[in-house]
Amino acid sequence: MKRSFNCLRRTPHVIAVLLLILSSIFLSSESVKSEIIQSTQEDISLKKEVKRAFQNGFEFLKTKQNPDGSWSNPDFPALTGLVISAFLNSSEYAATPQRPDFIQKGLDFIIRNAKENGSIYKEILPNYNTAICMMALMAANDAQYYPYVLRARKYLISLQADKGQKGVADDIYDGGIGYGTKDHPDLSNTYVALEGLKMTEILESDQHLKAYTDLQEMRKKTLNWDAALKFIQRCQNLPGSNDQSWASDDPDNKGGFVYYPGNSKAGEQHLSEGKVALRSYGSMTYAGLLSLIYADLKKDDSRVTAAYKWIQKNYTLTENPGLGQQGLYYYYHTMAKALTVFGEDYLKTADGHQIDWRKDLTIKFVELQKGDGSWVNDSGRWWENDPILVTSYALIAMNMISFCL
Repeated sequence: MKRSFNCLRRTPHVIAVLLLILSSIFLSSESVKSEIIQSTQEDISLKKEVKRAFQNGFEFLKTKQNPDGSWSNPDFPALTGLVISAFLNSSEYAATPQRPDFIQKGLDFIIRNAKENGSIYKEILPNYNTAICMMALMAANDAQYYPYVLRARKYLISLQADKGQKGVADDIYDGGIGYGTKDHPDLSNTYVALEGLKMTEILESDQHLKAYTDLQEMRKKTLNWDAALKFIQRCQNLPGSNDQSWASDDPDNKGGFVYYPGNSKAGEQHLSEGKVALRSYGSMTYAGLLSLIYADLKKDDSRVTAAYKWIQKNYTLTENPGLGQQGLYYYYHTMAKALTVFGEDYLKTADGHQIDWRKDLTIKFVELQKGDGSWVNDSGRWWENDPILVTSYALIAMNMISFCL
């Protein structure tokens, strides 16, 4: 049963743009056929719980806005960008005829952090901050922000690594994008940059350039997508497409992804005959699958199918596979996006079970929500002890899947 595109007509602007872009390059025509889904009493009950979870989550965020329009730590505009995206990609706030003052204050805060070179950040993490803020501005669906988005696109593209011979992926990090400083590229930074570029590329279409004459003078800067794909491959445990000697085809890790070539946050796994594999892990594998999709690979491509097989084998909501509770909500966040654009409504596990992953994940969010409307991780790794960040992750994921429940 395919629901992904039945819900498209009801989806806020940015999510709809993303799904439409990906449908043209990734899903077969068979997968977009309309079907009528009959709601059971259980579905109706869950929808009521989801509505309440949204209301409580949004009310929590409203009460936590800083006087300057930011949320959480103002030194990291991406935190505000995630909150704005959570609001503007929801059915309730995307459809409001007049933008609420608190959302406008958040957008104004983001714009105040925009620099002349197109970046949007304070002092550190320019890639993450710029990519996430750029998507928040796009979610506003307002032409006044388009010049900021186009400049941000150019900035992100300028961060793509190209060491050694120019135009040739002769260094293991070539094609990837890092934090935007002297740090080398990693898959997490690359994924969020590619997502930002994909979700905003419509602004460079002829239709938009004709409609908005002030955009015509902004020359396009193109990402080297072939090099980006090469870097993505070098983060996947898949000998043959990954030209690095560490890539392993052992059953536990084949098809999954690591943090960057030669490094896994999940550590190593000692195999038989003295071999050692870099352990594939959950959040990076979903980020890797998304990155492959953004690089225009088809659903039957061997790199895509290998990643999905790893996901089928390691599906769980109790932990971030390979990392336990660390990065759990980032894992949920990337899972919701990756499985939505992958286009499978039911995930078939290695033991043959069919899982309605949308319902599974939604119920998990409802169960984990705190009494004040927030979500937070007991593990503080990667800032997940910040309820603003984690609540934004949860609401964005729920936005992505709730339209298709």
